[in-house]
Amino acid sequence: MRPTEEQEELRSTVRQLLARQPGPDAWGPLAGQIGAAGLAVPEEHGGAGCGPLEVHVVMEELGRALAPVPFLGSAVLTTQALLACGDAALLPALAEGRAVGALAWAEDGSWEPAAIRTAAHRGPDGGWRLTGTKDHVLDGADATLLVVAARTAAGVALFEVPADGPGVRRERLVPMDPTRAQARIALDGAAGRLLGTDGDGARVLARVRDLGSVALAAEQVGAAERCLELTVAYARERVQFGRPIGSFQAVKHRLADAYVQVEAARSIALGAAYAAAEGAAELTRYAAAAKSACSEASSAVAGETIQLHGGIGITWEHDAHRYFKRAHGSAQLLGAPAEHRRRLAAELELVPRQVA
Repeated sequence: MRPTEEQEELRSTVRQLLARQPGPDAWGPLAGQIGAAGLAVPEEHGGAGCGPLEVHVVMEELGRALAPVPFLGSAVLTTQALLACGDAALLPALAEGRAVGALAWAEDGSWEPAAIRTAAHRGPDGGWRLTGTKDHVLDGADATLLVVAARTAAGVALFEVPADGPGVRRERLVPMDPTRAQARIALDGAAGRLLGTDGDGARVLARVRDLGSVALAAEQVGAAERCLELTVAYARERVQFGRPIGSFQAVKHRLADAYVQVEAARSIALGAAYAAAEGAAELTRYAAAAKSACSEASSAVAGETIQLHGGIGITWEHDAHRYFKRAHGSAQLLGAPAEHRRRLAAELELVPRQVA
């Protein structure tokens, strides 16, 4: 499994752009010049018509740079939710970067549809009204488009909710990882427009969780790879007892172990991306395995980065702490590794499936 020439060109272009324009300002050129915002949007809706492999490439590069841009929340989670719903009306604005989407999904730290308590009911005017609180909403404080998962009499459904409409209160959170913007969204009788079919939300969210996990695994690989590069470079430069610390056998062993973890994570993440691209029926097991393995590899390698950098690794001046925070924050996003192992076991019919 090797990237195509076009995918490698995409990787090079994204890496160069992030080097020239780091930080949140990178989103403008990523969306406008590269078309990243609409990467997974079909061409008939104004997007690039690409698939999970191209998303994989971009997510790897965003992970390397810890780019604080809304690609995962808007171009992956929100876009895939709309595609799975079959509602294309909002896709052109997302694809062009005119809108930034946020998928308000998790409640009480859980991404399971069964945990959704936000309620949607018909108002006196026949329209939908939503009440409840959503946590861990990526880019939720700044998004211009909200897609909210709520429970109706028919089950879970998805709704478009005006981001600044009556009954919507958005609270910017201060997460452990400051490069991953999150918000809490409280809804109190907020107006909503049903997306897709009432009661079909559990299926839609399962699809989004799979594709989101595959994309997030790629980001984790990119971040872990960059951690290893920084640590190897430091081990060559840092001199102790008259020789570079990288020449000590104990340090070599730890770097070798980290390399194995990165490459193993790369393989499983890429395998999941290919499964998604091919529409494999077993996508859930590939996605769950990738999210679990890559979460643990990213956390372990980021921890070694701090350990092998010594004192400088725990200072604000060095990037090591930023990668460490991203690794541990990403490990919990869309479910902790243990949760994804339970999903994998359920797919392999080793444990009962959870009912939505």
